[in-house]
Amino acid sequence: MTEFRRVLRYHQARWREANGHPIGSQPIAPKSGASARPVGNRLPLAYARETGANFVTPRALDAARARTSEIEPHQTFDHQRLWADLLWSPTMAFNLFGDVAADLTLADRAVHAWWPDTPGTVSDVRFAHSPGRFDPEYLNSLRAFDTAFVLDLEDGMRGIVGVDVNYHEYLRRETPKPSNLWRYLEVAERSRAFRPGATDEVKGRSDLCVMWLEHLLLLSMLQHASGAWSWGRYVVVYPANNSSVADGCARYRDLLADEATFSSMTLEELIDADVLPPRTAAALRGRYIPG
Repeated sequence: MTEFRRVLRYHQARWREANGHPIGSQPIAPKSGASARPVGNRLPLAYARETGANFVTPRALDAARARTSEIEPHQTFDHQRLWADLLWSPTMAFNLFGDVAADLTLADRAVHAWWPDTPGTVSDVRFAHSPGRFDPEYLNSLRAFDTAFVLDLEDGMRGIVGVDVNYHEYLRRETPKPSNLWRYLEVAERSRAFRPGATDEVKGRSDLCVMWLEHLLLLSMLQHASGAWSWGRYVVVYPANNSSVADGCARYRDLLADEATFSSMTLEELIDADVLPPRTAAALRGRYIPG
């Protein structure tokens, strides 16, 4: 992963230079008079906010501006990285799905091309979305999807595709919040998605922790007392050369007795599916895929 992450940092710095954008810094927004070091894969924050240079299409920028003008209850949102960090995966989510968010007909066509067995029709595209942070009727946590495609189903119910977008990240070892572990295990047991004993591998410190909790968020929607959500899938998107996430997805599948609510695909597969506008697909390849 060290070499892979180095390649992505260099690629983003080259992209920034090729497009005439100024270099950013660490920290992203240094205080007046404080020292800061140049960082090639960042933009100056004021410049990034003014120009929207971190976004590859006008519709991606529009989606980011719309989302940052709204506040979901208890949300956590790193505005500085969204605008100024060229490696930031939540920004990549807007770039990948901003065009389809602005055109629900295109969104519906794209979702059914990416995941052909998806039922219903796309009725909404949401970014940095949770159905209810700290809501005990869901997962009672702060977990959220980078992007969520809401589906209208033929029976009047709703479905959802919750997407986790990864770029340069590796899977860090984390521990589920001990005081909320009872809720995590309750959702896992009710789902019947996991093989016997599987939760023993993730309820402690594990590099699959975040994947498990975000999958549980989707499963909690399917178990909600309202009965509003009758179909759902959690999808992990990552570059083909991100061996950490690729390996994590393979190991996570081994925990499942039923894979209907979990899927993964590479960034390259998503872009190459020939459903995004050609100029957008070309911009995404140039921006995110070295070589």
